[in-house]
Amino acid sequence: MDLVIGPLDLPAHVDEALAVQAVAFGLGADEVAVRRQIVLRHMTYPGARALGATSGGRLVGFVYGMPNDRTHWWSTVVEPYLRAQGHDAWLDDSFVITELHVHPHYQNRGIGRSLITTITDAAAEPRSILSAIDTDSPARGLYHSLGYEDLARRVLFPSAPKPYAVMGAPLPLRHR
Repeated sequence: MDLVIGPLDLPAHVDEALAVQAVAFGLGADEVAVRRQIVLRHMTYPGARALGATSGGRLVGFVYGMPNDRTHWWSTVVEPYLRAQGHDAWLDDSFVITELHVHPHYQNRGIGRSLITTITDAAAEPRSILSAIDTDSPARGLYHSLGYEDLARRVLFPSAPKPYAVMGAPLPLRHR
């Protein structure tokens, strides 16, 4: 497979990236439109950066994240859950993995692992946090294998139909 992982100008490729996310996550057009605005806003935040995985010139996966800021919406939602578990300090000095998606036809080939380890290897922060749907899934298995541990479970985001788990790991991640 002629896979290339490298920096991604996410605002310039937002539609390609959201097409991957829509297939991987089962999103409809209305959800994609909302997420488009969120991604474009996120990429204006200090320290936000993205990586893409391309095969044959086609984007097949992407990751983006940024240093966490307690004033960001995600932090304000997860903070009470983390505080209840004694883990709210994880919101400081952490690099947040905001989104990580790989097209289903390219999953189980190490692409997600490469994307997340490459982006976190460049982080100045000593740890990383993320949220994932709170089910026994391949994504959560990947995160556990990299050293992420559950910090809070059954986290409810407004308008999200399923609960999430907030996970954290010291950096650098285990590369296995």
